[in-house]
Amino acid sequence: MSYVTWVLQHHFGYSEAKATKLMMDVHQEGRAVVAIGAREKMEADTEAMHGYGLWATFQKDD
Repeated sequence: MSYVTWVLQHHFGYSEAKATKLMMDVHQEGRAVVAIGAREKMEADTEAMHGYGLWATFQKDD
């Protein structure tokens, strides 16, 4: 859990409080929206999460 919080802080630049909240959302709900943006950026962020050994996907909002 602390590793996920660390990744969110270092990759996205989130505060410890925001990173912890997102980590807890994933832990309790099974998912969390951690970033919103252009498709290319979201693809890059998804690949980065995979590089950290974390499972991540992206989807287009309707």
